[in-house]
Amino acid sequence: MMKRTVLAVAAFALGLSVAAAQDPIAARKALMKATGAQAGLGAKMARGEEPFDLAKAKAIFAQYEKTSAEAKSLFPDTAMTGGETAAMPAIWKSKPDFEAKLAKLGADAKAASGKVTDLATFKAEFPLVQKNCGGCHEDYRAKKS
Repeated sequence: MMKRTVLAVAAFALGLSVAAAQDPIAARKALMKATGAQAGLGAKMARGEEPFDLAKAKAIFAQYEKTSAEAKSLFPDTAMTGGETAAMPAIWKSKPDFEAKLAKLGADAKAASGKVTDLATFKAEFPLVQKNCGGCHEDYRAKKS
């Protein structure tokens, strides 16, 4: 099961690398969609709607780390508009803050992954990492209408 997860993430990463070179907006949307799917799984585990699985919990935090590492390159000046992007111009006006928030997401996810050993520790750590998502979306993502 873990090998399949690792292979799926690796295949996704390869595809994302190719897509990023061709269309950074599409690549960042795919990256954020994958991250959102992992966040949804984490929320379900934290609420008891899905059984806790340590390997899946680690994969959630790994996705956050991946997003932190890869997202920075997916917001070039040439990809401010188009592709039905929800990225707000504030990203490019406040690039150091945006990149610092991405870095904090990755650091917090890495720290949380090292602390999580069971459902109780997951419930304690997951919301702390999730706050990073909300903070960035509040400042830098257009609200859906």
